[in-house]
Amino acid sequence: MDRQKGTYEVQLDVSEPRWFAVRTKFRAEKVVFKQFEHKGIHSFLPLLSLTRRYKRKIKKVEMPLIPSYIFVQIVKQQYVSVLETELVTVFVKFANELIAISDEEIDLMKRITGENREVEVVSSDFGIGEEVEILVGNLAGTRGRLVEVKQKNKVLIEIKSLGLSLMIEIDTQNLRKQSYLAV
Repeated sequence: MDRQKGTYEVQLDVSEPRWFAVRTKFRAEKVVFKQFEHKGIHSFLPLLSLTRRYKRKIKKVEMPLIPSYIFVQIVKQQYVSVLETELVTVFVKFANELIAISDEEIDLMKRITGENREVEVVSSDFGIGEEVEILVGNLAGTRGRLVEVKQKNKVLIEIKSLGLSLMIEIDTQNLRKQSYLAV
């Protein structure tokens, strides 16, 4: 118990708000987001706008980028208030430690959800495990590790400290290998 308390104190600051991932019950992200808004807790729910085709209609829907996750920017005093929010299950931890998410990673998710276009990849000259950087578009400057090349047009890039992988489609002309980057 003492170890956990110490860990929380390191990541949760009294004066400087930091970003943390919170897990919600299934399909409760939008409800939790509104509850946080009502409580005055700054939160971010990355949503993707998708077009669903049904037999009789076409409907645009907003789906979470990462299902059952919402991000909160809090100080230490708001920790319990977040946990007491209905439909919130737990703070996301790694090795039983609460880990702050950097502003850069939150900005990356904001850019991903703002990226509306899908681009076809023309070749797959990139190898699995290589570090790559995106050169153009909303995600310009974003770096990640290439985890998998699916078919000809899908590249899976991992964002390390989130512990999650996000699938994005990108033209390989808009990527550059980490080995070519100036250090």
